[in-house]
Amino acid sequence: MKSLKIEPIAGRILISVPFLQDFYFRKSVILLADHSSEGSFGLIINKPVDVKLGEIASEFEGFEAPVFLGGPVKTDSLFFIHTRPDLIDEGVPIMEGLYWGGNIDTVRDLIKEHLLEKDDIRFFVGYSGWSAKQLDRELEEKSWVVSLTDLKQVIKSNPLELWSQTLKKLGREYSLWVNYPPDPTLN
Repeated sequence: MKSLKIEPIAGRILISVPFLQDFYFRKSVILLADHSSEGSFGLIINKPVDVKLGEIASEFEGFEAPVFLGGPVKTDSLFFIHTRPDLIDEGVPIMEGLYWGGNIDTVRDLIKEHLLEKDDIRFFVGYSGWSAKQLDRELEEKSWVVSLTDLKQVIKSNPLELWSQTLKKLGREYSLWVNYPPDPTLN
């Protein structure tokens, strides 16, 4: 039985194939926030960094939300996704219940007032971006698998297990990738 092709649109995830060796994208799961004829934008959701939010931006000191490596573009900038459009205005819908960006001053105030929980928001250093048609070419080259996701998987799952868990959910053909050696030339 041939599986249906899942199109890359906002709210879908890209799962890297196991032989992709790029530092940023090896065993990565990327949430697409935008995909159009002009290019694509996404955030790696399974690579937490070993740094606290307050160490990156002093105005968030004491807020224990995880920080993730979002991708290789603009690694000197902070990006965020959240589940609180009722509190954070100017966010762009990605999927039902999840928004990208918004008013950072509002976020700062909400954190100071203890009105945001760490499960309401995720912060990213950098993002993953593709120029016009670049992601389409990479999909044709089979560098990525496009899959459906949900809010729970994006926000609540263990990020360190997300790549392998996602592949296992796709079925036997993909679950075999979980055991792919880091460097197949060493076998």
